[in-house]
Amino acid sequence: MNFFDYIVDTAPLFLEATQVTLRLTATALVIAMVLGGFVAAMSMSSVAVLRWIATGFIGIIRGTPLIAQIFVLYFGISEILLLQAFWAGAIALAIHNSAYIAEIIRSGFQSVPKGLNEASRSLGMSRLKTLRRVRAPLALRAILPVLGSQFIIAVKDSSLVAFIGMTELFQTSRNLAASTYQPLTMYMIVSLYYLAIVLVLTFLVNRLEYRLSAHRR
Repeated sequence: MNFFDYIVDTAPLFLEATQVTLRLTATALVIAMVLGGFVAAMSMSSVAVLRWIATGFIGIIRGTPLIAQIFVLYFGISEILLLQAFWAGAIALAIHNSAYIAEIIRSGFQSVPKGLNEASRSLGMSRLKTLRRVRAPLALRAILPVLGSQFIIAVKDSSLVAFIGMTELFQTSRNLAASTYQPLTMYMIVSLYYLAIVLVLTFLVNRLEYRLSAHRR
């Protein structure tokens, strides 16, 4: 059996696993965006204690490997609260990515010139309106490319949940490698699936960035 035949024969299993990977990543990123936005707000707060908490959280999460965080959640917290592999993986991915997203959001807002904020306030705009109409749109344009890259990293990092027994793309390739005795072939095939996902995400991010920057042309 040649390489193309293996791709065709394993397509149903890999396509099903792709859905699991995308669902896992999407769930994790939704949670990560909310948590990351909250942590970013704390890091930009005028209250020192909140800034210290945010800095400590970001430092701990960025300073420890994702696989260790997944194991802590799955094997540690599961002793108190039973978590399915999907939710253990999703929560671990969310917490891990939220630290990076918080820094991305913070740097985006800090890149907006303070003069624009002061000018908006001098025109009678409230803080909320200034945030919604001026700061947030400008910050979004600044952070979108980096945020898109972080989303792509999250897709690839999702492969680590295979080590807690979740049957997503990478675990599927491991199972097939064991059953077919063709490890190189199966890992090459799963790499193609990850590459296809990354290329689609990159295209979507670039299109969104293009539309947001249309006013500059």
